[in-house]
Amino acid sequence: MISEQLQENPLIAVLDARFPGIIESAVEQHGQTILYITPAHIVEVCTVLRDEHGFIRASSITALDWYPQEPRFEVVYLLHSIKHNLRIRLKCRVSGENPSIDSICSVWAGANWYEREVFDLFGIQFLNHPDLRRIMMPEGWEGHPLRKDFPVHGHKYDYGEGTH
Repeated sequence: MISEQLQENPLIAVLDARFPGIIESAVEQHGQTILYITPAHIVEVCTVLRDEHGFIRASSITALDWYPQEPRFEVVYLLHSIKHNLRIRLKCRVSGENPSIDSICSVWAGANWYEREVFDLFGIQFLNHPDLRRIMMPEGWEGHPLRKDFPVHGHKYDYGEGTH
């Protein structure tokens, strides 16, 4: 749902007219617009924001784990338009069952490492990513350590009774 005040935001109006129904909700926080969009359209929206609205870089990509809620994850894209001195945050809610979303590396090559980091730490798959493999944890590491259900001491360690 988009409030009447935010419907007057020119960027929201353009995206809503261009892609009807893909903006699930919108809010303003700390002077920054946050749009919740359907994950299936992330590449299209990012392409329009880059090509037509001057968002020339993805400043960061991260995720939130809302375990045990479903959809469990939010993938968060921080975009910056240097030309217009604007920042916008896109959020996509992703299911906890086989979490995946399309890669935006085709829009911003710099998204590559951010997506690998989110994959490594949260286990979210980025479809069509050119080289999706661990970036922070060792290749043999089991699990994704920023998931809320990840064991505090990791899967490999047993701190059972009598070990001290």
